[in-house]
Amino acid sequence: MTAFRTGPHRGWIELRQVLTSPMQLIGWLFFPAATVVVMYALRGTTVPGTKFSLGTQAVPGILAMNVAMTGVMGLAMALTMDREDGTLLRAKATPNGMRGYVTGKVLAQAGLTVVVLAIVLVAAVALFDGFAPSWLAVAGMTALGLVATLPLGAVLGSLFTNSQSLSLATMLLMGLLVISGVFYPVTAMPEWLQWVAQVFPVYWLGLGLRSALLPDALAVAEIGESWRHLATAGALGAWAVLGFALAPAVLRRMARRESGSAVAARRDRVAQRMA
Repeated sequence: MTAFRTGPHRGWIELRQVLTSPMQLIGWLFFPAATVVVMYALRGTTVPGTKFSLGTQAVPGILAMNVAMTGVMGLAMALTMDREDGTLLRAKATPNGMRGYVTGKVLAQAGLTVVVLAIVLVAAVALFDGFAPSWLAVAGMTALGLVATLPLGAVLGSLFTNSQSLSLATMLLMGLLVISGVFYPVTAMPEWLQWVAQVFPVYWLGLGLRSALLPDALAVAEIGESWRHLATAGALGAWAVLGFALAPAVLRRMARRESGSAVAARRDRVAQRMA
């Protein structure tokens, strides 16, 4: 119970540090904001087969991208950086420190993801026409998306030993975003790419947010010309179960391997790269 009391407190402190640091907040907002600007420039382009703006249609996908980048990669990056500087080792040395540490990290990253998503969504609603939002559905899909993706960030942060090696996972995620219907309807892509996209949670989160924000008539641009609500809930739920099954075991394995010599070796490698 002590760990679960200190975890939210730690999470709030870390979230407040980011929100009160203009440079950090701008860093998290830059990519989704730049993407919204690009989509605004394309607002005169229409979704194939409809008269609806492609820019407006892309906004829910941009929000899904925000959850993937801020939630998954943000948490993974935080874990790898804390391993490099010894923060995680200090948490391990404290009674129940790892539980409080992980709880705080997850809550801080979830809070940051929601804040960035809210800022981008408010800006998009002000810039684009044609939304028919169900705010309850938006909140539900955001919560389900966080539950499905944050454990993946914990797994990645546990598997990669430094932030430099994590860049490979970032590149793979960017490629996944391209084929997941974030910027253009997935139905315009080859069928085999559509099947690949449907394996991963980013596509389903984007689909769920489109169903929550766009008119029902836009379902014609989706696979099967349907929002597929049950399939969306099932796919994201499956990823949540998988993530929560893997993350605790991977985090325990990472914690067991942490030692003073391991931290010193990482610091030496960082010093060599900077030399």
